[in-house]
Amino acid sequence: MGWETAHTKLVQQLRREGAAGERVLAALARVPRDMFVDEAQRHLAFEDTALSIGWGQTISQPTVVATMTEALDVGPAHRVLEAGTGSGYQAAVLAELAGVVITVERNPELVARSRRLLGYLGYRNVTVVDGDGTLGWPDGAPYDRIVVTAAPPTVPPALLDQLADGGQMVIPVGGRREQQLVVVSRDAGGRLSERPLGRVQFVPLIGAQGWLD
Repeated sequence: MGWETAHTKLVQQLRREGAAGERVLAALARVPRDMFVDEAQRHLAFEDTALSIGWGQTISQPTVVATMTEALDVGPAHRVLEAGTGSGYQAAVLAELAGVVITVERNPELVARSRRLLGYLGYRNVTVVDGDGTLGWPDGAPYDRIVVTAAPPTVPPALLDQLADGGQMVIPVGGRREQQLVVVSRDAGGRLSERPLGRVQFVPLIGAQGWLD
């Protein structure tokens, strides 16, 4: 099966499962997931499964990416912060939907790799920052949307501080092996509320306001 056919089948599967609406599905259809995985795993790129990208990190399962992106409700005028760049795949999907994406990654090898790949693919509205994702990126705050692609034990206060009034954050929170995916909303008056989306499994978010190692 060719890459294009496999990619189309994956998007069709996500549509049948109701993982996301058509705008998010169209974004997923435009991002070549096979470019974000190691060559040895490219035959699995369009399977609905998480894959290792080295350094104890993974590229998330497409269903999870679709679910998180749909819950984030990203619009073309939004400034989006991502904590945990990893492979750069989620950042690319966000770049298809948002005006500006700032993505923070603590691993310098992944920073360099994702910068090269996102640049090669033409994503000029994405900035990859070398830093601690649990602390966000205050220089670009506030953000209309924040997505966290690894799991802290609790919601980092620094990320809450950088969420704009009227903004939303999607974040997995809990233990090292299983977490609850949560939508955190801040209303126009600054009040916070949370809505659970279901159980998930993410790698730990390491940093000053996450797991320490």
